[in-house]
This record gives sequence, structure tokens and C-alpha cells, in this order.
Amino acid sequence: MLRAGIVGLPNVGKSTLFNALVANAKAQAANFPFCTIEPNVGVVSVPDERLQVLAKISSSAEIVPTRVEFVDIAGLVKGASQGEGLGNQFLANIREVDAIVHVVRCFDDDDIIHVSGSVDPARDIEVINLELALADLGQIEKRIDRARKQARGNKDLQVEVDALEKLTAVLNEGKPARQVSLNEDEEAAIKALGLLTRKPIIYATNVSEDDLATGNAWVEEVRTIAAAENAQVVIISAQVESELVDIPEVDRADFLESLGVQEGGLKSLIRATYELLGLRTYFTTGPKETRAWTIHAGMLAPQAAGVIHTDFERGFIRAETVAYKDLTTTGSMSAAKEKGLVRSEGKEYVVQEGDVLLFRFNV
Repeated sequence: MLRAGIVGLPNVGKSTLFNALVANAKAQAANFPFCTIEPNVGVVSVPDERLQVLAKISSSAEIVPTRVEFVDIAGLVKGASQGEGLGNQFLANIREVDAIVHVVRCFDDDDIIHVSGSVDPARDIEVINLELALADLGQIEKRIDRARKQARGNKDLQVEVDALEKLTAVLNEGKPARQVSLNEDEEAAIKALGLLTRKPIIYATNVSEDDLATGNAWVEEVRTIAAAENAQVVIISAQVESELVDIPEVDRADFLESLGVQEGGLKSLIRATYELLGLRTYFTTGPKETRAWTIHAGMLAPQAAGVIHTDFERGFIRAETVAYKDLTTTGSMSAAKEKGLVRSEGKEYVVQEGDVLLFRFNV
């Protein structure tokens, strides 16, 4: 399951966003710093209209979407890496996530206190990124001396030492660990550290309802910063998301359209995360269930089968494959077969976005 950690300064809308994304979450959202005093974890289904269409074609008894886990931690402040505020206590909770969602305040509201006294996205981003970098340096310092001693005569550990030294040099310059180029062995050697600034990042610019469709000058400021980091930017409104929770599903599209947008923040955020991480979705469908599966781009058919069960990968024979568009255009699997649109793919087939697959395998 994909995991994303939500970070940001206090009072930027993190917990409001979390509560909205995870409708049954219990995170408190209040107008004072450090209102989230425990890490909150919530799991949401990934919205995908294709599931409903496939389920109708297959008369499926059940629909099983893929899921994303969001981890919300207390707001970080300057000095968090040294124990200031409460955020530092929970950084360990996001060391295992796949990506970081950095919520940045891009709205002005005199009724909502800003921990630094004014709205300044560039300053806020710098504070958070510095604290994450300092936390990473702390992780490396704990490990590097011991690794150096153990590396004498040990090739594998020397690889780790080399990687840690490269990372230290960049982090000491105030740059994120993602900017360090490591080979496959070096990457594997430092994986257990869960370095925060090596994780892909999405800047979620939290704007007022009026700016949701077009953004504002603050959002453009964040875009400039993100472009230099090869990061993603999404525009969200935590307040709109919290309002969406109380609106019936059938009325949500109209509500969003009235604000000048086509989709809610959850969909935008997940789409950006999938793009950033190079993820793809394929489907299995039948009378029992229609299910979505998440894989990495470039995965071969046996690897994709292994996402369902390792036995599928070990005993893989072939994959009966049809593109989502072809199946939905023809209206049934039998019709797709008659038109020659269902293919038998072998072990070298690269699974494509939206493929509908039936795996044949030996037990």
C-alpha cells in the first residue's frame, strides 16, 4: 500500500486536510499550534471511476479499490530537529513513507494565527526543509562512525560509508538528500535510514476557496521552488475538502464545478503522487470482484502478478490482456475476444496503465 506523510508548520491546514481526506480520522483541527499531539494514520480508497465501469461489465459482486495511507504528524517548527515543539517526536513515523506531502499555507486569514506572524511560503518551506535535513544528518551521524570502524576490510560496508559521506556533504550545504546521485548498491546500503529529504516531495499549496481554480502569487512562488527540486505542486483548499465531506456524492461534482475545478483535493493529490513515484494501475475483473492493483511503471507481467500473490509470479505462464478502453468499447470480454483485442502476453510483457489482466499460472 502506498504511504504518504503529511508535514508542515503548525496552522497551515494539515489536520483539516487530513480529516477531510480520511473522513473517519480523529485528528483534532484547532486554531492553535501543536493541536495534533499524536501521529494520526488513516487509509483512503483511491478514487477511480474505471472500477465502476468494469464492475458493471463483469456483474461483479464487490469492488476493491487500491488504497493510500496518510500519516499526519504534529506541526514542525524551527528547531524541531533539536527537540523544539512537538513535531520532532514524530519524525520517525514518516521515515517509512513513500512520499512526503508538504502542506504550505498560501492563504491570508487574520483569524488563523501563523506561527511566524505572516504568510511567507518560501520562508516556511525553508524552515521545514532545513529541519528535515538536520534530522537526516542526525540519523547519518549516529550510523557513520560505527560504519567506518566496521568497514575496514569489508567491501559492502565501505559502499555504505561512501554513500553516507556523499549525503553528508550535500546535507551540510542545506540541500536535500534527493540531490545526491547514488548507484544501486549505495541506495540499498542507506535504505534502512529512511532519510526524509531523499523521499519524493509534493507541495500541497493550501489556498482559500476563491483561489482554488487559479491559484495566487504565493502558489507561483511555491511552483518556482518546486521546479528547482523536481517536486510536484498541487493546489488544494483544506476548507473546501472539509466541506466536501458533508456534501452527498451525487452533488460533489456540481459543487466543485461551481468553484471552477474538475476534481477534489484527494484525487489531485493521489494523481500527483502516482506521477511522482512512477506508479501505474491495472485491473482484475470477474463475477466475484473487480479490483485495482498498483505497480511501478515498467513492471513485467510476472512482477505485476506477484503483487497479487508471490505464487502467481513463481508459477507465471501467461497473462490474458485487454486494454481498458478496448474492453469498455466492446462491452464484454467475449466481444473483445471476438475482435481479437484480448492478447496472450508472456514473461517479457510490460504491463500498461489500465490493462485488464487474467493471469495463468502453475501452483
